[in-house]
Order: sequence, then structure tokens, then C-alpha cells
Amino acid sequence: MTYSDYRKPLKQLRTKPVKLKKYLKHNSPKKRTTGLSLRKCRRCGQHGAHISKYNLHYCRHCFREVATKIGFKKYS
Repeated sequence: MTYSDYRKPLKQLRTKPVKLKKYLKHNSPKKRTTGLSLRKCRRCGQHGAHISKYNLHYCRHCFREVATKIGFKKYS
């Protein structure tokens, strides 16, 4: 069975709480413990090219924009 809209089965299952709980259990996204999806840029939310050194948590694009405001200097 395929659904074009993910909200449709939820609308149908609201009248059946036991089946709704089972549907949400098996179809909800799993918790991430490792990998790219775990760390996001705190400014834009991008997953890739993440700088976490010094607990910054910026992607490389955002880091270049705010580096001088934070106190980093460009030496070369």
C-alpha cells in the first residue's frame, strides 16, 4: 500500500489508537548515534563540512562568515 501524502494514514488511524501507536513506532525516524546526520550547523542547519573544534558547531560556510566576529584571524 502506498500513500502520496504521509498525513493521510495518520488521519485515518486517529480513530484507532492502538494501531496508530504501532504505526508511529515502526515508521518514525530512528535516533542517530553516529554519522553525518548527528551534527548540524547551529546557524544554518547544514550537515556536511562541520567544524566542531572548540565546540563551535558551524559548517565551513558559516564559519568563514563569522570567524572574525568570534575572534579568529586569517594569517595567509
